Amino acid sequence: MRFNIEVKIRLKKGMLNPEAATIQRALALLGYEVEDTNTIDIITFKMEEDNIRKVKEEVEDMCRRLLCNPVIHDYEIKIKPED
Repeated sequence: MRFNIEVKIRLKKGMLNPEAATIQRALALLGYEVEDTNTIDIITFKMEEDNIRKVKEEVEDMCRRLLCNPVIHDYEIKIKPED
């Protein structure tokens, strides 16, 4: 079975986010006042596996070992079977 995977990675609350701060300042210079600016990295890929449980386990392992730093990042995984 083939699965579409999306992993959203963001800094945990309280972590400094210089990229988001720069975006917020630039928007203010353009006349837009926004609050709580945050940045999110989105990684998408496909996997071939027997069942969704196995895919979830493997993607969780990828996140912990490579895709993010669990000390400073939160992540959200979405898995959908390919039609």
